[in-house]
Amino acid sequence: MLTRRTLLATSAAGLAAPAVIGSADAATPKNVVVQAKAIDDIIGAFDPAESYEYSDNEVCGNMYRKLIVPDPADADKLVGDLAEKWEVSKDGLTFTFQIRKGVLFESGKPLTAEDAAFSLQRVVKLNKTPGFILTQFGWNGDNVEKMITAKGENVLELKLPEAQAQHLRVVLPVRHCRLRGREGRGDGESDERRSRQCLA
Repeated sequence: MLTRRTLLATSAAGLAAPAVIGSADAATPKNVVVQAKAIDDIIGAFDPAESYEYSDNEVCGNMYRKLIVPDPADADKLVGDLAEKWEVSKDGLTFTFQIRKGVLFESGKPLTAEDAAFSLQRVVKLNKTPGFILTQFGWNGDNVEKMITAKGENVLELKLPEAQAQHLRVVLPVRHCRLRGREGRGDGESDERRSRQCLA
């Protein structure tokens, strides 16, 4: 039972403690930079299918990899990250990616096209805040397993239900198209042509 005497004694001890303990000063070692950052915008988890705020996206960018990324030397070009090469069908509806061999998860398990398909399907099926980035292409929970598929161990195929003015080249390098294991506006025709040239 809490009595007035216990409450006063506890409060007095708490107030006196800093005087007895003293302050704890710490000096930063030479050649060390200390950086503080506000991370109060983290909502949800460090999951590319859910992450949509700046801080968790920054972390996800260091945890997960993408099929393709902008070329660091020329941001108008794309280079493969997990995809070593890719091709786009003439009609612009099918994107075929050759997954780089020898890429391993932290567990030591090799990355396969099935893992890549699962990752992208999962974003569509969960349809959390970043889901629109992929669902804008016509993929939904009903068709995604037929439209994003593994064709063998290292071949990933993405099919679009219909031609798009804004192409996948704009979307695949973005943060929510990062892969994890199972455990724009344009003028239409010329925009599609530029997209195929960029991916080709």
